[in-house]
Amino acid sequence: MPQLCPINTVGIPARIRELQRRNNTLGVNTEILAMITAALLVLGSAFQIGLAAGAPWGAMAYGGRAISDDGTLPARYRVASAIAVFVILGAIWVVLAAASVLDRGPVLASVLTAALWCLAALFALNTLGNALARHPMERWGAGTVAALLSVLCALLAMR
Repeated sequence: MPQLCPINTVGIPARIRELQRRNNTLGVNTEILAMITAALLVLGSAFQIGLAAGAPWGAMAYGGRAISDDGTLPARYRVASAIAVFVILGAIWVVLAAASVLDRGPVLASVLTAALWCLAALFALNTLGNALARHPMERWGAGTVAALLSVLCALLAMR
């Protein structure tokens, strides 16, 4: 008896394994990794917004070398912090789009993967810079966050 709606089952198990592999990095759901990464990036963005707005946290940023007498950053560093906010927002989009939490639009998955590897490298370099900082909060707090972001971006890139 012929089937009215034949189903092609060739390659289905391989497709299921591929979907499981892409959605599972070291036993952790990719979306969860992306949300953790985005949360850490939001934390960094909030810090940069504070610096740009004149919060007296200058000793904890830019190696502590750009601090004013009142603890704020000079104008050019405040502008740099404002620009950093937009860069971090872009990184958040890359992370969430790569994990399919947000729509990636016409951007190829391979471009997002390359961007994740670039972010992982950037955060690894940032970790080294933070390790050399004078202020313990920058060295240990920001350094730890940057190291985590580097690892998380690498894990997301390997998904």
